[in-house]
Amino acid sequence: MGFHVPSDDCEVAVIGAGPYGLAVAAHLRAAYIDTRVFGEPMSFWREQMPKGMTLRSKMNASNIADRANALTLQAYLDECGVTRSDPLPLEDFVAYGLWFQERAVPNIDRRKVACVDSAERGFRLLIEDGAAIGARHVVLATGLGKQDFWPAPFLGLPAELVSHSCDHPDLRVFRGQRVAVIGRGQSAIGSAALLSEAGADVDLICRGGIRWFGSSPDNDGRPSAFRARIGKMLAAPSGVGPFPLNWIVEAQGLVHVLPGHLRNWLSMRSLRPGSSAWLMPQFQGVRVHAGRQVLAAAPVKEGISLRLDQGSATFDHVLLATGYKIDIARLGLLTPTLLQGIKLVDGAPVLAGGFEANVPGLHFVGGSAVWSYGPLMRFVCGAGYAARKVTASVRRTKQASRKSTRPLRTVHSQA
Repeated sequence: MGFHVPSDDCEVAVIGAGPYGLAVAAHLRAAYIDTRVFGEPMSFWREQMPKGMTLRSKMNASNIADRANALTLQAYLDECGVTRSDPLPLEDFVAYGLWFQERAVPNIDRRKVACVDSAERGFRLLIEDGAAIGARHVVLATGLGKQDFWPAPFLGLPAELVSHSCDHPDLRVFRGQRVAVIGRGQSAIGSAALLSEAGADVDLICRGGIRWFGSSPDNDGRPSAFRARIGKMLAAPSGVGPFPLNWIVEAQGLVHVLPGHLRNWLSMRSLRPGSSAWLMPQFQGVRVHAGRQVLAAAPVKEGISLRLDQGSATFDHVLLATGYKIDIARLGLLTPTLLQGIKLVDGAPVLAGGFEANVPGLHFVGGSAVWSYGPLMRFVCGAGYAARKVTASVRRTKQASRKSTRPLRTVHSQA
């Protein structure tokens, strides 16, 4: 692939302008490291999450990190006069992200990066308009874009019959239709509730029972005062994972040095599918088919027919809220040669210190880093740790480069 001669190189190129990309860029710029950020700010949150959603994370775990810890969610609410709401509506979080970007990372290049390739001194980024930019380091902060997981029975079916939850910024398009939602996590429960509120006839199909976080089976989602006090005492700041694993999750440096099978087990236990109890009242109009598995799906005259392990049913549309599976090849950003040189485990990059892959100068943060750094990388609250470590890694590389290029002093001996 041919490249134009780079005209405006930089030390670090950050690809992605969501919470992780913004946090990393804010830290790098505060450290006076020449950084360029590519992408539309908060685009995944604005375009691939449905209006009306609320964040699973609590407000104190939803801050986008800047170096001075000044641009917090509460600072945004205070400055803009927005009433505090917990759980936080998606629209308020998106507005906060744009507010953060304007203050911490004001000069974003909104063009898309077409591909990244290795170069003699780092990397070359080919931009969608044909321009090329050189960078010593590249940070991929692309979030969960293009990582949506599709179960086998639904592969290859037409988009008018099957779609993923990340395909719809507004679920009101399904008003009056009979929709099957597949899944049992926060996205599935939230999507089913929004569909029902929008006037759709909704069935939720899931392989196991629904787990409601913050509730007991007999109290309709409202924990007793005693249970609430105990929960508050045992809760870790991020709120990710069950006690006592939640406190291990917080120690991301420790998680990083655990054996791979233990990290994987910790993530599976901490990222179990479930929904926050505050969605229970909105969910009342949804029919639930728990313990069912979809064996096959096929188009029919009436829409789409699902064959379950017990019976079958026909729907106008199927919405997959089946989560995400990391496979960096699907990003379509890395040239085959560069991709081939990256050490992967089941599609995820193996990261060393500073969130750096085995290809020097190539960093991954956010969802792509879960395998190496644990489940906190799936949440906004993990961005601060990633930003600090990436910044420290880049600074060390710069210092080592300066030392290696420093001219030797000539020592004259006396006769």
